[in-house]
Amino acid sequence: MKIFSFISLVVALFEHCLALFGNSSQHRLMAMRARIISVFLLILSLSGASEMTVELPLHGFDSSISTSKFHQIFNNSKYGILQFDNGLGKTPPMGWNSWNHFGCYVDATVIKETADALVSSGLAELGYVYVNIDDCWAYKERVLGLMIPDANSFPQGIKALADYVHGKGLKLGIYSDAGELTCQRRPGSYGQEFRDAMMFADWGVDYLKYDNCYDMGIEPQKRYPPMRDALNSTGRSIFYSICEWGVDDPALWAPKIGNSWRTTIDISDSWDSMTSIADINDKWAAYAGPGGWNDPDMLEVGNGGMTYNEYRSHFSIWALMKAPLLIGCDVRNMSPQTLEILSNKQVIEVNQG
Repeated sequence: MKIFSFISLVVALFEHCLALFGNSSQHRLMAMRARIISVFLLILSLSGASEMTVELPLHGFDSSISTSKFHQIFNNSKYGILQFDNGLGKTPPMGWNSWNHFGCYVDATVIKETADALVSSGLAELGYVYVNIDDCWAYKERVLGLMIPDANSFPQGIKALADYVHGKGLKLGIYSDAGELTCQRRPGSYGQEFRDAMMFADWGVDYLKYDNCYDMGIEPQKRYPPMRDALNSTGRSIFYSICEWGVDDPALWAPKIGNSWRTTIDISDSWDSMTSIADINDKWAAYAGPGGWNDPDMLEVGNGGMTYNEYRSHFSIWALMKAPLLIGCDVRNMSPQTLEILSNKQVIEVNQG
């Protein structure tokens, strides 16, 4: 019956999106088909057919994972041969990222107030635990070979900020690049992986988003593994998010390297962008699972470029795709409607179950 409950919720979400955005005869026919599928699944579940499951053999994972609901529902031949297992990412990560709303205008105050808001709004309790600083946190050049925080934006440094975030029961994420420079021309980490990884660990960082700018013409399959090895050498558990933009089909090679991998270009706050990215990401569904996830970029819910109903669909689609649920709006000032969407427990369960 659990399988039926899950799939019928998927069908309900699909039918909801159709009802919101289509009244043509074609859309009505698709909605009718969704209802027929739901009834058929109910008959199967009552007859006991839904209890028949096939589990996948996993390589590199704790055996208890293979009995999870995920494998009973999403059985495929691509997932499971993963050599990278740092114990993280058993479900898609949930949290917040600074880039979609703040861009380069991020500082310690924004991070602290965001952590406060995640707790006070109840979002942290629902699983939104990562507070991730994107590009522009670092000074524009290394000092004595070290990447250092911008003193104007982070006057007390990153360690003090991590302590604050951890004190709220949350986790801190940071950003770097698998190239000479970051996308906003701060120092990259290529060639400095072990030094930077140890520094991140010393600061108490829990998540690294690793971008793809200024790559010096070196293929990503060579640029991303060194940071994996460096992070693993620190002794600290740090979620490794590969932001390669889907250029070289990372779903084919990144599962051996990171906990998530971007499958698409950057999202923008529009219906066309969101739906086109969802279509691209769907191609790689069979390659994701506990320990490694397809990443179609952060959520735009609450940033103002789509309607309430479009944002509901956006959140539902990301949940169905088992994508990371990283909020991209200003949670300090979000509307009740935005909070309602982001805190929908049934949709979150689809993503995390």
